[in-house]
Amino acid sequence: MNGDWLRRGRDGRLSVYLLSDDAVLCRAERGPGGPWDAPRTVGGDQRLHPVLAVGQGADGYTHLVSWRPTVPGEAGLVHSTHFRPRLAALDWNPIGHPDKKGDRTGAPAVAVDAEGRAHVFVRNKGGGVSMTGQKEKGGWGPWHDLKGRELYEDLAAVTGESGRVELFAAGPEGIWHWRQEEAGARPVLQEAVETPVRPGTLRALATSPEACTLFFTDTSGDLCAWRPGGKPRTLLAAAGPGPVSALRCELDGHDCTLLAQGAASGRVAFAAYPTEDEAAGAWWTESGPRLPPGALVSLAEDENGRVVAASRAPGAGELRITRRKAEAGLALEAWRDLSGPPGA
Repeated sequence: MNGDWLRRGRDGRLSVYLLSDDAVLCRAERGPGGPWDAPRTVGGDQRLHPVLAVGQGADGYTHLVSWRPTVPGEAGLVHSTHFRPRLAALDWNPIGHPDKKGDRTGAPAVAVDAEGRAHVFVRNKGGGVSMTGQKEKGGWGPWHDLKGRELYEDLAAVTGESGRVELFAAGPEGIWHWRQEEAGARPVLQEAVETPVRPGTLRALATSPEACTLFFTDTSGDLCAWRPGGKPRTLLAAAGPGPVSALRCELDGHDCTLLAQGAASGRVAFAAYPTEDEAAGAWWTESGPRLPPGALVSLAEDENGRVVAASRAPGAGELRITRRKAEAGLALEAWRDLSGPPGA
């Protein structure tokens, strides 16, 4: 899963996107605070590989990208748009392969620019990264090789406050950063920095009008933050092995960045610090019941601006959700189990 899978839709309702066998499922709130609808299959009955990228534009539309099998030993990327959580998503639409044809080359990432156009990125067979984007008048443009070498398959795509799309990738040589220089343009390589990165730990967040921050775990197990033009800063020891979910929000009147990560203990760990002020320090606080190995966590805000966190077991199994209480600090309500009958 690439990107935050808990999202607030255009109608203010929250939804979650889940991988289940050879399909993507969606669950949505029926109203503020629940109850929740039963899981629904996204994009028709096409069979998919167990991979999903999730992105969202300023218009509230959610864009989903996955791989589907085509002929034996080969696959192609597909895209769907979900306009509102309680409506059916569009059918999966083929968008091709970065190398014209072949098997899967890596996990895709997707970001949506200020004009609502999705940009899809994926590692290619040469070890660099390729992209395609929606055209202004519909359809998809050609695939472009953005270069890079020996990149890990996980990527982090993000839209800055300027509405321009940025991409981060990592490999044995460090971190690579691409950015659109103008709206609608192809992202170009801006900078590469040498730093040790643990594969599978990238997550990017727009943190100011000028910059996006990349979060990653280094090879010593520390969670780090990097903004292009500077040097990576160590925040604190990573709570667990996977990527963090990151959300910029207001806590007690302060502009803060909230991080959540599946902890080694099996619970969900939270940490917050003043946005772009890594020197202020942060520390983890664990919450909720213990989850199976490989569980994921995602953050969002509901239509009232309350922080919401969701955790789920691998696949479409155990799903829990909590909200911030209406009081000072980051106190959370009791976690609700949504894995039971529909309407829970």
